[in-house]
Amino acid sequence: MEVPGLAHNITSPLSPCEGMIKDLSLVQLCERDGSKSQDGSVTESEELPVPQNIKISNITCDSFKICWDMEPHSKERITHYFIDLNKKENKNSNKFKHKDVPTKLVAKAVPLPMTVRGHWFLSPRTEYTVAVQTASKQTDGDYAISEWSEIIEFCTADYSTVHLNQLLEKAEVIAGRMLPFSVFYRNQNKEYFEHAREEQESRMLPSVKDNSGSHGSPISGKLEGIVFSCNTEFNTGKPPQDSPYGRQRFEVAAEALFSPDSNLYFGDFYCMYTAYHYVILVLAPKGSAGDDFCKQRLPAFDITNNRFLTCKREEEGDGKLLFHHAQDVILEVIYTEPVDLALGKVAEISGHQLSSMSTLNAKKDPSCKTCNISVGR
Repeated sequence: MEVPGLAHNITSPLSPCEGMIKDLSLVQLCERDGSKSQDGSVTESEELPVPQNIKISNITCDSFKICWDMEPHSKERITHYFIDLNKKENKNSNKFKHKDVPTKLVAKAVPLPMTVRGHWFLSPRTEYTVAVQTASKQTDGDYAISEWSEIIEFCTADYSTVHLNQLLEKAEVIAGRMLPFSVFYRNQNKEYFEHAREEQESRMLPSVKDNSGSHGSPISGKLEGIVFSCNTEFNTGKPPQDSPYGRQRFEVAAEALFSPDSNLYFGDFYCMYTAYHYVILVLAPKGSAGDDFCKQRLPAFDITNNRFLTCKREEEGDGKLLFHHAQDVILEVIYTEPVDLALGKVAEISGHQLSSMSTLNAKKDPSCKTCNISVGR
């Protein structure tokens, strides 16, 4: 059951095999020490059992299942559960920064395990602590409560392929028409290419993707690759002469990286508080380690027919490969294998280095309706 909003209490039938929070609201009925609230509506009761051996399972980016052990003879007296859910404190965080408001959840006493779901208080890839009380609603409307259970820690998961497909559908809406291109290019500073020549046998080597884009992206901090661009200027059909990443540019023929022996995957869709939107694609040779990684986690494309990046043979003539890219989004193409500098050329661009446009570790705008979905950002 998906809970639609903060101020709503939802009541719906439960399946016999699984309890789910069906009366869920954010409350401030209880403090961590179990003391009374200001209106006296919560009272402690030593007779109510304290949940023991709490277990968290079936963790997704915006839900989890929780269960615990209780004394069988006391179950009939329990009418509700209080769940205290908090983001785990980051010791390196700024002590002056506004702290996250603790989330207190109230659930009717349903069969366990119980599913807790809510995209407004659960974010992907985030560490949380959780503790539970049992409660009994009295005839006067007050609650008798147990002591708090032990505190359990867990971490939410990445976006699943279901969530990524929702992002993909949003990206397709604004991708625009397809334009031809002939080269992939990568801008860096002079030292980067000197290091590649002197220390890496004239090769650019894959590195772990940074944390730019959606917080729940399954490739951030995990997938290794080299980021290339392929967007062209509408009026020239060539790569732009400005770049956020450096004045030295490596250009390589598109067919050197992209061919019928390649697989193409959707990685992310995001923006950085600007009108520009970015789509991350992953390009991997079939059967490579990067390909195996993506097959398990990312939506795959037909390389000859999609809205972002295509490769197909010319129907007439000598059957050469033709390449096209989406016009209205900025593509970041992650190639998963080393690239020999001998495959292309390095030259200085004539334009400017626009550092303000860099997406390095850029945070996604969580308020953008174009590129967000209804799960944690």
